[in-house]
Amino acid sequence: GNWGLLVGLLFSYYWVFNVLFNTLVVTTIGTVGTWWVAPEEANSCCSQGFRDSLFRSTTYSFGSICLGSLLVAFIQALRALVGSVKNNEDCTCLACILDCFLGCIEGALEYLNKWAYAFVGLYGMNYVEAGRSVFELFETKGWSSIISDDLCDRVLELICVGVGLLTGLIGVLFAYSDDQLLEALDLGDYEKLDAFFIGLIIGLVFSSILMSVVGAGVNAVIVCFCDSPQEFEANHPELSLEMRDAWVLAWPELVIFE
Repeated sequence: GNWGLLVGLLFSYYWVFNVLFNTLVVTTIGTVGTWWVAPEEANSCCSQGFRDSLFRSTTYSFGSICLGSLLVAFIQALRALVGSVKNNEDCTCLACILDCFLGCIEGALEYLNKWAYAFVGLYGMNYVEAGRSVFELFETKGWSSIISDDLCDRVLELICVGVGLLTGLIGVLFAYSDDQLLEALDLGDYEKLDAFFIGLIIGLVFSSILMSVVGAGVNAVIVCFCDSPQEFEANHPELSLEMRDAWVLAWPELVIFE
């Protein structure tokens, strides 16, 4: 009974978290898509393009968001459950094998969601159709190897770590400047160290939210540049020229723009 309750609570937490996170991602992608074809409708923070994208994400596309989030949340809940039994010496080896296996599945699902949500946000497709269509697009245009070389996520992760370390150091400075700052927490001799970790966690959380928006925008640009380069050239000629020049330098053997 307790194990069932634990699994249910873990699953609920991960599902709600992923739904909220992916709603933000799909909203960002939809806004970038509007800017791509109609820049005058997405030229400010609360523009018409943003409002329309948010409305679609929370209505027509919400089922697709929930489905993709459901799959990842289920695996994350299982991984958390497996992690809780790793300290049991009788199950350590088996738990490590299961954790590795579930980690591979989670990575594959997150990679699928990354690109499937691009088509969900841009074209309003359902989750299954979006996942199939986006990889067919990459395969048709010869981009399968290109998206495998995408290092944007790693760069954003490094930025998050850098911001976390910086806010951790700021926390230490505050702790040194005000001895009463963390007195209510009764941290004892580890007050400065705990101040660092509190700052680190705060920095990681907020920078991760911000960088997820940047990452979603990058994914949207990649898909739009692959599927609709003509619209980009018509609406943003200078940026389009820069993108094409950079493309030729990076992948001169692939000429897909006609």
